[in-house]
Amino acid sequence: VEKADSSLAVVEGVARKKDSKGSNAKLEVRFAPSWLGWVPFVWGTYWIIDLAPDYSNAAVGDPSRKYLWILSRSPEMDRNTYDAILGRLKNMGYDTDKLITTRQERNAQ
Repeated sequence: VEKADSSLAVVEGVARKKDSKGSNAKLEVRFAPSWLGWVPFVWGTYWIIDLAPDYSNAAVGDPSRKYLWILSRSPEMDRNTYDAILGRLKNMGYDTDKLITTRQERNAQ
């Protein structure tokens, strides 16, 4: 996460399957401390909505289509790949105009 002073901060979360018998693509994620894990409202629902066959990138959103992230295993993504993902996300009803690209560093801690 980039802070107002342009320095980087690490955000760690914990994810679990939404339904133990359901799809691996539907997750509950919390960014709150572990001791709050029992509180239902600290868990947000996120879905893996686009995934490269080689797992090199993914798109994650929420059921309301309010939140959306495009994730990549590498710091840079080919523009054609990014544009193709954007097209698929738009077709799913996500507002991709609100996406903000972030600076990535190979060894960010």
